[in-house]
This record gives sequence, structure tokens and C-alpha cells, in this order.
Amino acid sequence: MGKVVLVTGVARRLGGRLVRRIQRDPTVDRVLAVDTVEPDHDLGDAEFVRADIRHPTVGRVLIENAVDTVVHMDVTGTPLGPRASRASLKETNVIGTMQLLGACQKAPSVERLVVKSSTNVYGSAPRDPAVFTETTVPRRLPSGGFAKDTVEVEGYVRGFARRRPDVAVAVLRFANILGPGADTPLAEYFALPVLPTVLGYDPRLQFVHEDDVIDVLMLAAGKPRKGHLNSGTFNIAGDGVLLLSQCARRLGRPTAPTLLPAVTWIGSALRSVGMTDFAPEQIRLLTHGRVVDTRQMREVLGFAPGYTTTQTFCDFAGSLGPGLLPPDQVGRAVDALAARLGLGRIAGTAADHHDSATKERTHG
Repeated sequence: MGKVVLVTGVARRLGGRLVRRIQRDPTVDRVLAVDTVEPDHDLGDAEFVRADIRHPTVGRVLIENAVDTVVHMDVTGTPLGPRASRASLKETNVIGTMQLLGACQKAPSVERLVVKSSTNVYGSAPRDPAVFTETTVPRRLPSGGFAKDTVEVEGYVRGFARRRPDVAVAVLRFANILGPGADTPLAEYFALPVLPTVLGYDPRLQFVHEDDVIDVLMLAAGKPRKGHLNSGTFNIAGDGVLLLSQCARRLGRPTAPTLLPAVTWIGSALRSVGMTDFAPEQIRLLTHGRVVDTRQMREVLGFAPGYTTTQTFCDFAGSLGPGLLPPDQVGRAVDALAARLGLGRIAGTAADHHDSATKERTHG
């Protein structure tokens, strides 16, 4: 008999992709796909189980099917469906995780647990360190939203790991996930025709490609590679960083630099009409940015992303189509302005970014 893997959050596109990928693993015998609603995408030969992880019924699923590997994907910042609310999302993230961990604790067959988390646990604040490691204590804990959910979720996971030391637990803290099929709040923000930004700030951002997300989840859910461990907490991000201004130029979208209170008001207005989930935590990210160290990912977990941060963003940008402003013209305009102001060094740097972006669009 091969492994029996249970995956939560399969109604979302990323969860569905993971389910289909797991089925190609020759060591896996069965895949149980769990969610409250039946997905509108194909799950292959997986057995769909309509269950709410907030309720104890998930415990029976684990025990009756002798599940040995659980991949918890149902920790997210994006509501599923037009009727979903922030309150129901928090319940699924926090209460659902509590119930799932309680069920795993009572299921003797469970040997491995993989949890999809986020670098949001570090928050975004003006006095943050330049780079966060997995052991860095945030100067300011997130006060609400998805970021606070992830902090609470990880706390419950640590408690479970103490109670069941026989279970291998991997917590993957993903940077902002992008790609042609990304449905994250940040992807919605970048799809706006004009990008509201905070006046005086140009934050550093990191991205991870959705293909790499699937690959690293598979690695964490399987047998450890020789010389590596796939239990512990790991930052997952593509190499390098991009400034928000560089992202806007690659998209060909103009920015609207605005004072922070006005950006907060704009975010509330956009959220109220359903254009994008411009939550306070996202505004803080777009003000102060966030960069994480990924040495543990490479040296301990043994994972090397296939996409850098820049390559990830370029692949995402290509899926959106042209913006209001041609990126080449935006680059030349910025370079010309810098030169006129006598900022030769900055102008040269901008030109380098422009040339790099052109090559990336040409060569993929």
C-alpha cells in the first residue's frame, strides 16, 4: 500500500494543482481532496470529500481512511466566492486549523503534516530588519487580517508539534505568490490600471512563482532528500528583490503617489466595491516592504526555486497584457528625468533596469 494524502483547500486553483500533481507520485496510493464546496476544476482521480475543517467531521475522514500525510492549504487571505466574508475566512484559517490539528493529534496514522503559511507573520514596519530569518522576532506583531491569522495558525502548529513529536511537521512561509493564474490580493492590486502608492516610499518586494509553490509542497510532503530535512519552518521566495517602482514600470502602469491617510481611504473604497482586497496589512507591505532570507530553504530543505523574483514577476506581468503606458517609454522617461536633474548614477541604474526588463520580456 502506498501513501494516503489528504489536502485541504482544494476548491482554490492552487490546491487543485497540488492534488493533480500528487497523483503523479508513484509512492502515493490515494489522495483525499477536502473542501466545503466542490471545485470547478479537475481533480483527476482524487476522492473529493465535502467537509468543513472547522467541524469535527474531518477527524473521521483521517481515521477511517488511515491518512498518513496531511497538506494544509486552507490558510489564505483571499475569500472564496462572492458571499465569503472576512469573518468566515478567519474562522477557516484559525478555527479550521485548530480542528484539523486536533483531528491529526487523535489519528495515529498521521506521520507528516505540511502547512502553507506566509511571510506575513513578520509584518511590515518602519524599523524592521533589512532581511528576516526564520528565527527573527518581529518588532511589531501583525494586529489584524490575514497576517494575524498566520501568526495564530503557526502558534497552534507549534503546539501540535510538541504534543505529537512523532509527526514530521513542515511550515512553509511563502513570499507573495504570483504567476499567470495567481488570485492573491497583491495580484489584484497589480491588475489595477493605476497603482496607488504611498508618497515617499518605494518598498522592496519578493515573489515566489506558483510553479515553485507546487514543487516545494511536493518536496515537503515526500521523503527527505539525502542530506536534507523537510521538517521545520522555512522561508520560501525567489532570489532577488524588486522595488515597487520597478514592478510598475514592468507592467506599464502609472503610479499615483498619495499621502498614507489617502491611500488607506482609497484602499477602503476599492475593497468596498470589490475591486481588490486592499487590506491594511497590504498597505503596510506597500509602504515598508519585506525581504526574507532563504538559506534554510536551500541548505536544510534542499529546494532551489526555478524562478527568481524578477522572473516570477515578468511571467505574471505577461499574463496581464499591456498597461496604459508602454514599459519602454516609461523607462526612457524616468532615465531622461534623472539625467536632467543631474542624477547620472541613478539614471544609469534606471537604464540598467530598463535593459534588464527588455531582455526578460524577450527571452522569457
